[in-house]
Amino acid sequence: MTKILIVDDDPHINELVEIYFSADGFKTFSCLDGETALEKFDQVKPDLVILDLMLPGKSGFDVLRILRKTSDVPVIMLTARGDTLDQVVGLELGADDYVTKPFEPKELIARVKAVLRRTRGDLGSIDKRQPIDDNVVEYPGFILDKNNYSLQLEGRSYSLPPKEMELLFFLAKNPNHVFTREQLLENIWGFDYLGESRTVDVHVKRLREKLDKTEHPGWNLVTVWSVGYKFETS
Repeated sequence: MTKILIVDDDPHINELVEIYFSADGFKTFSCLDGETALEKFDQVKPDLVILDLMLPGKSGFDVLRILRKTSDVPVIMLTARGDTLDQVVGLELGADDYVTKPFEPKELIARVKAVLRRTRGDLGSIDKRQPIDDNVVEYPGFILDKNNYSLQLEGRSYSLPPKEMELLFFLAKNPNHVFTREQLLENIWGFDYLGESRTVDVHVKRLREKLDKTEHPGWNLVTVWSVGYKFETS
């Protein structure tokens, strides 16, 4: 059974979300603050975390930053409506999606299912490589393996979060093809995704932080100004 950890300082929200998720077949756990969230995370090892950013003590940002040091478990942020800066910062820290308050529980469930559909296998495993297949893209000094969500650059390995993997894989599988931000949102986040094109920019920035750690004259993740992005190969 899929396990969901719900972290919000409002017990009424926790109770409401638990009721809806339990009725939909999820096993739920909840807590009211950041410290307890980290303890609960280690105890129950959830498949996904729903994380409010405004928490007493350790904030949601603090919790997310700590989680991303050791885990790529999907995280959906809960933010106040209109707090665009919080949403951008959360995405840059490694969140997979966000939902603004107030929200409909059914919308939150839909977002969770969409994220989980993109989550496959052991996201923390980057050592056990699968045989080369359609889930692997290779270029000089570059091996992207969707079987275990790993990226190898000149022998150095990185374990990619789900959205970063899906985005890079899609672009690398279609080299030299320019995709608009809207096309990337549709193909990676799904037709039901309600986010903004800024989401694509944030994920590209995070990917470049990894890609640009090594020289890569044979390929590059390129911005096509006023249009979108492409994975360029020579």
